[in-house]
Amino acid sequence: MGFETEADSTDKCQPFEIKTEDITEHDDKPCGLRCHENIYFGRYNCTECGKCFGSSCDLARHRPSHSEEKLFECRVCSKRFARAENLYRHSRIHGGEKLHKCRMCDKAFKRSDNLNAHMRVHTGDKPHKCHMCDKAYSKSGDLNAHMRVHTGEKPHKCHLCDKAFSQSGALNSHMRVHTGDKPYKCHMCDKAFSKSGDLNAHMRVHTGEKPHKCHMCDKAFSKSGNLNAHMRVHTGDKPYRCLLCNKSFRQSSQLQRHIRNVHSNSRPYHCPYCGKTFNTDSRLKCHVRIHTAAKLYSCRHCSKCFTRLYQLKRHLLKSHNEGT
Repeated sequence: MGFETEADSTDKCQPFEIKTEDITEHDDKPCGLRCHENIYFGRYNCTECGKCFGSSCDLARHRPSHSEEKLFECRVCSKRFARAENLYRHSRIHGGEKLHKCRMCDKAFKRSDNLNAHMRVHTGDKPHKCHMCDKAYSKSGDLNAHMRVHTGEKPHKCHLCDKAFSQSGALNSHMRVHTGDKPYKCHMCDKAFSKSGDLNAHMRVHTGEKPHKCHMCDKAFSKSGNLNAHMRVHTGDKPYRCLLCNKSFRQSSQLQRHIRNVHSNSRPYHCPYCGKTFNTDSRLKCHVRIHTAAKLYSCRHCSKCFTRLYQLKRHLLKSHNEGT
């Protein structure tokens, strides 16, 4: 016994239609594939940091990290976290056994996901593709950083000057300009550097390694930038143009020297002995020999030495009939 409403009498056994566009999270694709596609197409992106996630749940779990108070502090490096599990994951950096070993080289990792990312070094797999150009990356974080090339976003700002950077690593490296910190020290001499890449390039001074080879001649270089500059000898390219006289140069240093010598009255190089100023370092060095009596140019025929090259050439012509 009961009461029947108008809604009960009219809506009994009405068919319910499921629209295909409503099926998103519960399709028949394997979970791993669905998460991969969500990251690839950027369906769940954090608007604060640009990080991509495989599901809306992962994104929702991540969002509070930007607003929550960071109560959990690492006792080793003082880095702070909003969640205890993030601190626990971070703490593995400072200690503990690396159980996840690469079967193709001698590297080992504390986390399995780091090992999986490392394996792409050996396989060459780059599943994270940019939808705006043809670049691809082995890590989602590298793709996120690359996307800022297209968007122009520079979220990492220096609190000491007005510079901003697209990647946190670039900001960390820049901060050493202000602090003067040079943590990368050469073990073969007393030089130190603020960037690891600068140390690696410097080490080739000691090893003599020149890995950057020109494919058009037999020259080789220790730095890729030097090879790029050399290639312009073959191509004839002169991308550095003087705005004052339209003269062009292969290297930026050549342009700077040209502006200083031809268009500027600047003479930044001071003689420590007499105070005379010069517009180039080489002219200062040549002048200093007057004070030090350094005679770097020696005659191979006799024992005479000279402070300047033109003096040696004049001597060779007059005394030994050599040269023109």
